[in-house]
Amino acid sequence: MKIKILLVDDHELMRNGLRTLLEREGDMEVVAEAENGRKALEMAEQFKPDVVVMDITMPEMSGIVATTRLCREYDGIKVLGLSMHPAGNIVGEMLQAGAVGYMTKNCAAGELVTAIRLVQNGKIYMSPEISREAVQGYLQQIKNGPSKTKTIGPLSVRESEVLQLVAEGKPTKIIASELCISEKTVGAHRQNITNKLGIRSVAELTKFAIREGLTPLD
Repeated sequence: MKIKILLVDDHELMRNGLRTLLEREGDMEVVAEAENGRKALEMAEQFKPDVVVMDITMPEMSGIVATTRLCREYDGIKVLGLSMHPAGNIVGEMLQAGAVGYMTKNCAAGELVTAIRLVQNGKIYMSPEISREAVQGYLQQIKNGPSKTKTIGPLSVRESEVLQLVAEGKPTKIIASELCISEKTVGAHRQNITNKLGIRSVAELTKFAIREGLTPLD
């Protein structure tokens, strides 16, 4: 039986390249693609992939938030992070969200194939470029007993979603519509975000979101 793969990346060229690479393998099938985390959730529901190759920094919903929700809502799905970020908080955040592997986009083609097979078989795969500090930081988080409801620092999954949309310039009415919540609830989440982070201005919130991999620079 072939490994069913969902590719998630906001660059179509990247997705096309990965599809071409993976479909050369007799035991792999790319069943769907998604350009952001929100679409990835829809594709996961529809196609029930075995492995999700997940970019981190995407519009609408980041790979970190999408991974948290995928691992919480779907038993058996393996998420493999694939990003330009080789170190720092983002690696730990992805692992804490539930990813079972993390690779950098400059990895060799064969490395991705190997990683997919390993995580499908219940193993964990970390790209050699991942810094020791990033992994140690994650292990320390585990030792301290991090809450599974947290995703970016002290923020909850929903607060991270709201922060990303705020950073992308979405008005409260649009955020409420996209998340299917009231404008009053959006306001409450924004207040919680500023209180938890100690950041008041939208500009500084945007910088934080970019630094944490929630939203792309462009």
